[in-house]
Amino acid sequence: MTSAPHRNHTDDLLSFIAAGPSPYHVVAEAAQRLEKAGFRELRSTDDWTGATGGRFITRAGALIAWYAPEGTPAHTPFRIVGTHTDSPNLRIKPAPDTGSAGWRQIGVEIYGGVPLNTWLDRDLGISGRLALRGPDGTPRTKLVQIDEPLLRVPQLAIHLDRTVNEGAVLDRQRHLAPVWALGSPEEGALLRRVAATAGEEPGDVLAWDLMLHDVQPPGYLGADREFVVASRLDNLVSVHAGVTALVAAATGVDQPGHVPVLAAFDHEEVGSGSETGAQSPLLERVLGRTVTARGGSAEDWSRALSGSFCVSADMAHAVHPNYAERHDPDHRPLPNGGPTVKVNANQRYATDSTGIAMITAACERAGAPWQPFVSNNAMPCGTSIGPLTAARLGVTTVDVGVPGLSMHSARELCGVADPGYLADILRAFMTSG
Repeated sequence: MTSAPHRNHTDDLLSFIAAGPSPYHVVAEAAQRLEKAGFRELRSTDDWTGATGGRFITRAGALIAWYAPEGTPAHTPFRIVGTHTDSPNLRIKPAPDTGSAGWRQIGVEIYGGVPLNTWLDRDLGISGRLALRGPDGTPRTKLVQIDEPLLRVPQLAIHLDRTVNEGAVLDRQRHLAPVWALGSPEEGALLRRVAATAGEEPGDVLAWDLMLHDVQPPGYLGADREFVVASRLDNLVSVHAGVTALVAAATGVDQPGHVPVLAAFDHEEVGSGSETGAQSPLLERVLGRTVTARGGSAEDWSRALSGSFCVSADMAHAVHPNYAERHDPDHRPLPNGGPTVKVNANQRYATDSTGIAMITAACERAGAPWQPFVSNNAMPCGTSIGPLTAARLGVTTVDVGVPGLSMHSARELCGVADPGYLADILRAFMTSG
């Protein structure tokens, strides 16, 4: 059985996941929690001169937050926790109305590495943001979330496909148009439904970023409820832990000796190549402006980076009991054994010995266990924002992550204690001397 603090942390994680069906909702929920803890939002167009304390900026599906009390020297190094807000899913096309054989359907596009079979026969809602016509002609955005079972991608009955259990590949064009009503395709029907939910007129909707999500709520699994099962564990476990750690660092008795930073990027699942992704200059520009805001120079900026470290927090693979041969025989992390430290000699992860020493020290201060992770040499290795951040900023970076099963599935699994362990470790990292 897990300790009460970790169970309390995981209960809060489940609420965070339920509130974040899209990257935009994740950012809104994280911002709300930061504001409750005393952080204040800045806009990129604002003058940041003299801005100290807890601050954050948001841009679509990305959030950068930091804590620098008044009097913090401009050359103070950063302790950065990098995460991502997006998860693989199905996204609604610009012209979504379609149908066949008397069914009304919508067109979707695959986002990221989706195990398509996990999205079959699940009750699906819609979430994301609408771009709307503003009163002065300037576009505005509004979040929308339909948490009711509106759509479903139905699987063909086994009587009509006897090869279904023989590893047949899904025909993406034919099988990924969810049904949501009977009748011929009706242009604008979906738009009218979504706009009504958002309290807007369909004619004011100029465009959208909408996606599907499983409406089954997150919860617990197992004889002793020792597992968490939910959509989007990858990577909301890490975003939630990062927010928790940053708030603890800013409000704790012991003030951090560095500037703690949370960088939650979007589009990691498709390569991070966007204005809100880890390949963009977003983090670099924000951190540079925080130095300038405290009266710093170019020399102060270089000094700050030279002493900075980054933890890239993303989900990891636990050993799968039915496919143990797919894992490295000497590195088989298990749920509730602590987060993993991920190593890859080909720099798919940014971890090196210096990073391992850094994160090990944080684990010891937090009293939290950790497990090493290396991929099987015969299997392709995933990656994260860690190498991108290390290359962009030139700072020592270590990749860590909570081990789980069913990564990228419509519903994933991890241990109930590990999210709390991760938050404890990130807090110790952010508040190190």
